[in-house]
Amino acid sequence: MNELLIKNAADLIKNSQHAIVFTGAGISVESGIPPFRGENGLWTVYDPKFLDIFYFDTQPVKTWDILKELFYKHFENSKPNRAHKAIAELEKRSFVKAVITQNIDNFHQEAGSRNVIEFHGTYRRLICLRCKRRFSYREKILNTLPPRCKTCDGLLKPDFVFFSEPIPEDASKRSFQEAEIADLFLVIGTTGEIQPASSIPVLAKQNGAKIIEINVKESNFTNEIVDVFLQGKATEMMDKLLAYF
Repeated sequence: MNELLIKNAADLIKNSQHAIVFTGAGISVESGIPPFRGENGLWTVYDPKFLDIFYFDTQPVKTWDILKELFYKHFENSKPNRAHKAIAELEKRSFVKAVITQNIDNFHQEAGSRNVIEFHGTYRRLICLRCKRRFSYREKILNTLPPRCKTCDGLLKPDFVFFSEPIPEDASKRSFQEAEIADLFLVIGTTGEIQPASSIPVLAKQNGAKIIEINVKESNFTNEIVDVFLQGKATEMMDKLLAYF
């Protein structure tokens, strides 16, 4: 990696007034969380239909069996990596104003980031499909599947976006507002394939923001909107960036 590129990226962040970090599955791969798409992605092993809300409505036990094994056990045994921690450090030093993440793993918060917008929700909450009450996740909730609401006995689902569900209104509104006012976007570990999330950095670029991308390979963003492309693992690139601060 050309050290000048790293320095240029660091200088862009230092000189920015409103820098936003935008993350996808690639940042958590080094924490042991597999991505959904691509080589070794979850969709090469599992049928995506199990994360469709209509399938969940009719087959909640089957879906919860997979959810518990795939997400809850996995996330409980994984931790934030150096990239998550470096982002939190940049926020602590006031260089980063917010993190917009497509991930549901809660790693940014666990690493210390305070202003995190969870565009697709989080596994750390459950929502009742009947009364809409939300519950903080506790391991014992999943002792009996499917879990039920203690208030109305309605079916509980993870409070993250399934296929055929809309993006949470508040998360969507806040994300696009940040894209309108940001002067820098640091995009990490996302392919740029998923809508509407992938339109957020594009909107930022249209509003004059500089775009830095960290990815192991080129994405849909790289040759379209990116000003500085740092090719490599998120932990390694963030280590190198942080060294300039």
